Amino acid sequence: MKKIITLTAITALPFSLYAQSGTSMELNMEVFRTCATIFVVALFMVFVLTVMRRVLDHRLKNKIVEKGVSENVTASILQTKPNESRNINIKWFAILTGIGAGLTIIHYTLPLGIHSLAIICFCIAASFLGYFFFLQQSEK
Repeated sequence: MKKIITLTAITALPFSLYAQSGTSMELNMEVFRTCATIFVVALFMVFVLTVMRRVLDHRLKNKIVEKGVSENVTASILQTKPNESRNINIKWFAILTGIGAGLTIIHYTLPLGIHSLAIICFCIAASFLGYFFFLQQSEK
């Protein structure tokens, strides 16, 4: 019962604390734009780094095969988990679903403000939690 009351209070807290004047809306929009820009740049950088890592891994594997390195060394360098690539797809699905859910909730709780960033953070955290539970179930 305490969990339900706590969860309800935490959920209702942003709606009850929205006591901002109308003049600070430009500042809130500027903060939101800045945070959104930082988020998009960070997402782009992660994408570029992931692509670079995959390209460099592929080049390394080709060099190892060309040089004819022994099996023990090759196995230790190229050691990967077989389920890792499948779980990466599920992880990105969870992240994008959390972002989509957060943006949908933000759309219905206009005007944009700092609570919008909190909503998106909680949705992404919930999607990572779902991914964590998926990993626990898949290991069993």
